[in-house]
Amino acid sequence: MGDEQKLYKKLKKATPKIIWNRVENLSIPGMPDLLGYNTSGVFFTVELKVTKGKKLRFSPHQIAFHVTHPNNTFIIAESLGPRALNRFQMFRGSCISDLAGRGLELDACCLGLPSIRDFLYQLGA
Repeated sequence: MGDEQKLYKKLKKATPKIIWNRVENLSIPGMPDLLGYNTSGVFFTVELKVTKGKKLRFSPHQIAFHVTHPNNTFIIAESLGPRALNRFQMFRGSCISDLAGRGLELDACCLGLPSIRDFLYQLGA
């Protein structure tokens, strides 16, 4: 099982009120990994990233997707490094260019799975 699949399982377990659909789509390059639907009836996408350092790698297609779809798109990163202060971080998709350049030094909109869960539950409420 890959690191991103493990992250998906952790996220799914932490957010039982969200309906998740994994997107395995080769016809739309850059499409995020997950489509979520919360109890307020809001759809959103999530790109999953796992890193051992501070740098996150994005394809040009992933960057283009988030630039052209800046609303209700998110990137959740899990840091596996031994010195990771904030293991789970979430960023708005509109920040992807800065995130690609600065990595995890960029300020996240949410830190930790409980904070990420609460944020996604409140979308559209």
